[in-house]
Amino acid sequence: MRRRLKDWIFRLLGKGSEAVVVTFCTGEPELCRRMAEEVRGLVPERRHFVATPANWPDLRRELKPYRIGLAPVMLTREPSALRRAAYRLAPHKILAYNGRLERHHLRPSLASFLFWRGVPLDRIYLRPWWWPWPKREHSVTPQGYRVLEGRPCSPDRRRVAVLSPYFPYPLSHGGAVRIYNLLRETAREFDIELFAFTDACEETDACEETDAREEPDLAPVLEFCARVVLVNQPRYREPRWCSMLPPEVHEFRSPAMRQALAEERRAFGYQLLQVEYTQLAEYGGDTLVEHDVTFDLFTQIARRDRTLSAFWDLFRWRRFETRALRGFRRVAVMSKKDAELLGHSVPTAVVENGVDLERFRAQPEQPGEHLLFIGSFRHFPNVAAYRFFTEKVWPLLRDKFPRMTLTVIAGEDHLTYWRAFTDSPEPTPDPRIRLLGFAADVRPLYQEANLVLAPTTVSAGTNVKVLEAMAMQRAVVSTRSGCAGLGLVHGHSVWVADTPEAFAAGIATLIADPERRSQMARAAYAHAVRNFDWRAIGEKQRKLLREVLG
Repeated sequence: MRRRLKDWIFRLLGKGSEAVVVTFCTGEPELCRRMAEEVRGLVPERRHFVATPANWPDLRRELKPYRIGLAPVMLTREPSALRRAAYRLAPHKILAYNGRLERHHLRPSLASFLFWRGVPLDRIYLRPWWWPWPKREHSVTPQGYRVLEGRPCSPDRRRVAVLSPYFPYPLSHGGAVRIYNLLRETAREFDIELFAFTDACEETDACEETDAREEPDLAPVLEFCARVVLVNQPRYREPRWCSMLPPEVHEFRSPAMRQALAEERRAFGYQLLQVEYTQLAEYGGDTLVEHDVTFDLFTQIARRDRTLSAFWDLFRWRRFETRALRGFRRVAVMSKKDAELLGHSVPTAVVENGVDLERFRAQPEQPGEHLLFIGSFRHFPNVAAYRFFTEKVWPLLRDKFPRMTLTVIAGEDHLTYWRAFTDSPEPTPDPRIRLLGFAADVRPLYQEANLVLAPTTVSAGTNVKVLEAMAMQRAVVSTRSGCAGLGLVHGHSVWVADTPEAFAAGIATLIADPERRSQMARAAYAHAVRNFDWRAIGEKQRKLLREVLG
């Protein structure tokens, strides 16, 4: 009876009772193709139509006898007459897709408005702590910690503790490389207790079912650390804009870590606490390691983007960082440039980044036109660097050098970080660009490369991957920010270029001139040997700790 009544009502309206799916292609063609393909899989039992700007006038007449049961659309920043037509014809049936190919049914709600405005799907239900109505998501702060015993302690060695936002192994990015090597060097004179956060799933059962996070390989670090304390990282679920503190600070606010630090100070008896990274400065301590001057990074971003959110991030970081530095007896920075940025009121010590010259040994270069870029996508300047090169520089080189290839090492979970920092589900594919995740040993990739790239458009601190290239005797083409603080000279030990045209010209010049490339690589290698051996830098680190301990 209901079926017949429904058919009769739709006949009165001049429509058939069958609901069809009309996919509106209102964005990039490849993304729209994938959207339409996914929608066919979601509702295979219904009849499907695909609307494009070209076929819409004819398709609109063809759709007249039908009613639209589902209207997938691709959201973009550009206005679209076809998208407006979808809103008008099926306002309650819109299945919106964003550039990451995340989907959401648009409803008259705040969550739908945020999705329509470009907020990622996993953040549209986040609300500030002061939100007066019920919240769908809440921050999670795990309790408890684990203690693992490592190298036996000696009564002849003083005890120090190091607090890190992650466990520094495997060596998947520059920060891990630095912490691992300086822990090893510091252990020559001190007994070390390492406090580190580890990733945790929101629900234990889900972790067990999906094996979402594997236990880090602890053995290499336990060889020289007396103790390792692991604390699950909190899951901060509030909008990034809603706090006077930078959100990165909230992401590491953990009562469990405070408890571990207090209890282990009594149990292990460490005499000094060194804090790695500014976002952990709230825990207090004796020395703070500024892996980069964070407000300098956000100053560069604000100058480039000139948006309200960029200036808000800069204000928060400058306010937090300048206050936090005053609470430490010494602040270790990566270069003299960073020390100058902090000013004379902050007691700084330069403890540079380095390279393991025993591990990264110079290798003869093979003929070819192979480019290499190593930059973990977990650090958003590396995503910006990849986009700068592939979108603006690579098109200037592709046709001139048909044999040229690019290899990119983007680190663990690189697609997850890519989607977090961009509006697309994955980098645009190119048959001559090889995009790899984490590589346990990058030395073979340096060996096959003819040029190493550092195309960062915003950056702070110093670049460990440039140092590795120097140790392997590979010439480097870099922006000024990519090699800042390393003391390299343009045309002698590095090729520096900031615009797409100049960057492409530098690559073209060096690829065409193997002898000049070799001279530049040898000069950079000699500079690395003189200034950036981890053993010499380790002595600077131990000297800093001795001075603070007195």
